[in-house]
Amino acid sequence: MSRAAFQIARVIVEREARALPRTEGIWQSFPSAEVIQVERIASVPPDQWRAGDLAIAHFRGRFLKRCPGTRGYICCGYRVLNIQAGCDLGCTYCVLQGYLRGPTYVVYANLEDALQEVEKELRAHPDRFFRIGTGELTDSLVLEDATGFGKELAGFFARAENAVLELKTKTDRIGHLLDVDPRGRVVLSWSVNPESVISQEEGKAVSLERRLRAAQLAELAGYRIGFHFDPLIHHPGWRRAYQEVVEAIFSYVSPSSIAWISLGALRYPPALDRILRERHPESRLRFGPLLPGMDGKLRYFRPVRVNMFRHVYECIRGASREVFVYLCMENDTVWREAFGWSPGSMRRLSQLLDERARAGLR
Repeated sequence: MSRAAFQIARVIVEREARALPRTEGIWQSFPSAEVIQVERIASVPPDQWRAGDLAIAHFRGRFLKRCPGTRGYICCGYRVLNIQAGCDLGCTYCVLQGYLRGPTYVVYANLEDALQEVEKELRAHPDRFFRIGTGELTDSLVLEDATGFGKELAGFFARAENAVLELKTKTDRIGHLLDVDPRGRVVLSWSVNPESVISQEEGKAVSLERRLRAAQLAELAGYRIGFHFDPLIHHPGWRRAYQEVVEAIFSYVSPSSIAWISLGALRYPPALDRILRERHPESRLRFGPLLPGMDGKLRYFRPVRVNMFRHVYECIRGASREVFVYLCMENDTVWREAFGWSPGSMRRLSQLLDERARAGLR
């Protein structure tokens, strides 16, 4: 997708970010946008932000954090690297709608500080392996054509000895990354759903076919590939629909190139329910019964989740016995009922994923 596809009306630049080397290149990616300089992004009153605003800031906190897992659910032990925030793909179920207030996007132009922080952490723990991703507060590649951050990160992690980077996306904006040799240390991952769900619930995200064509190109360029069935959405015809997604995946990508596949059912904080009903009255997300889970989030009733997980897992196993499949934020009981086994703890699941990551290093 071209840079012109971004609907950016204003670029607001923080004074401290103005002289950073990446800043001018980012705003020049949007030649028709108005450029405004402010002292601090945080000082802009909330009611002055507009849809289509992109803020370029100098981040002053820690970039690298642990994935915010929840007690009672088995977390994968991921680390998140927050180098930007916000997304305008418009997925109806996106939890960012309930958390982020302000500009459509915030880009932290001091990427070198983030890389230094990561390098320091990796060197401080040479005996530890790190799986790091950038997709907690944004789609990892939604701004790639403007920032080039994904390419810079891929080049950095390709040289790392004890870490793997995962970039998660619903776009096909991978062109900048195809001339980087990832050396098995970068996983390009796609969130996947049936085309009927994508067209109804995932706004401006690209089609399943375009995602899989991008995954195919990434595989040819030497990247390992990941897929995330997250969120699985219960709807009429879901069994056949998800079976077709699995069949499509393995028609485009070789099982040997797939680092992992995750499954996660629809879940969101109760506050998002009101936002969903107000902003997306046409959404089909109400097709399933949603109840509060141990973390307070609304989830499908456990038998519904187990049934969906088991079905998709069996479809994947019908195509490959070797691909590693795991559940995102589920408890031991659900693991055993859906898969017939469980890692039992976050530590064990993290170890298994680390082994998968190490197996692809070159």
